[in-house]
Amino acid sequence: MRRNIVHSGADALIYEIRQIVAIAKQIEAMGVSITWENIGDPIQKGESVPTWMKDIVSGLVAQNKSWAYTATQGDETTRKFLASKVNERGGAQITSDDILFFNGLGDAVAKIFGFMRREARILGPSPAYSTLSSAEAAHSGYEHLTYELNPDNDWMPDLEDIENKVKYNDSIAGILLINPDNPTGAVYPKEVMREIVKICEKYDIILICDETYAHVNYSEWGSIHLSEVIGDKVCGFALRSISKEFPWPGARCGWLEVFNRKNDPTFERYIKSLLDAKMLEVCSTTLPQLSIPLVYSHPEFLNHLKFRNQKFKKKAEKATKILTGIPGVKVIQPKGAFYLTVLFEDGALKPHMTLPIANTKVRDFVSPLMEKAALDRRFVLHLLASAGICVVPLSSFCCNRNGFRVTLLEEDETKFEWIYETLAENIRKYLAS
Repeated sequence: MRRNIVHSGADALIYEIRQIVAIAKQIEAMGVSITWENIGDPIQKGESVPTWMKDIVSGLVAQNKSWAYTATQGDETTRKFLASKVNERGGAQITSDDILFFNGLGDAVAKIFGFMRREARILGPSPAYSTLSSAEAAHSGYEHLTYELNPDNDWMPDLEDIENKVKYNDSIAGILLINPDNPTGAVYPKEVMREIVKICEKYDIILICDETYAHVNYSEWGSIHLSEVIGDKVCGFALRSISKEFPWPGARCGWLEVFNRKNDPTFERYIKSLLDAKMLEVCSTTLPQLSIPLVYSHPEFLNHLKFRNQKFKKKAEKATKILTGIPGVKVIQPKGAFYLTVLFEDGALKPHMTLPIANTKVRDFVSPLMEKAALDRRFVLHLLASAGICVVPLSSFCCNRNGFRVTLLEEDETKFEWIYETLAENIRKYLAS
């Protein structure tokens, strides 16, 4: 072509969580049964949506209004309802104008970075969630800027690392938190979040918090929302979704809760640009938006959340117990979300390590893929080819540590135990090879 039409950040658009599926599908076609532990879809792993929730959605489908466009910013009744839920927390106060709906948080993230000045950088956690890190890197054209989550401190953010990077890099316009965190399952207490708010106030930057898993939280202190700690000075927003807590991932329904937007004209103009961009699309999907007040207000909803949190806590405890004590491996028990990160200690992985791959076609297929692969990706490929378990390497989460992420979603208890016992067995075999 006479003009290069490729965006300078195109090579940063990597989503290993789904890309590993293409490899796994080819291995499956060669005769290996695959256990999918790569993506956080509770429905695909056997969770049943409660009947009362299905009844609500069915009732809405029968109403003509659920088939129509809704307001560009989101259904007004739903936005008023969500604003009132924020205000009940007693922290930052908002109105319905501070709520903005998107077709899932993937859509929101694309807009957040797509309409941000390229020179403005957002500092995010490492390990990072791929949708956020890839979008930030793609928008800037550079590698994603990260701060460390410390595995020796329950994967808490390294506050000194955050402040030093903000202080000495004036391109940083904001800090990103994921709470509860994906992929580590860490849950940040109020004190940690308040310290990060102080950094944002000190250096006049925004604070973004991904709260996708806010209600998938089985920590001792429970859910701490950004609105509870951000105060009345720092500008920022929380990213919310129904995909994991209903759960309804296929609804593609997410929204922003914007705080202190009037404090800074630049931030106010930026938020307006997100709404202007939504106007070009008319609106986000109507049906799931209409369901939110009805589901959140249902007398069974809190019991529903409590039941799921107890379930995931038990799974986290069981999985951690199975994997703890393996030489060369570190596992921190998750306190939220539904993932577990297995960390290989420095120097534990070597390029010569292998697992037996019985299927010769599979062995011939994966061997070239391992030649230039990161050490943890080599293990993931061996695991996939040998045992048929599909997990995601930690190095693909914008991280220089070796490990992998696995879900806690399998509903069949016998299979859940098999997954983790098989993981433990194969880790031992691999490290001993």
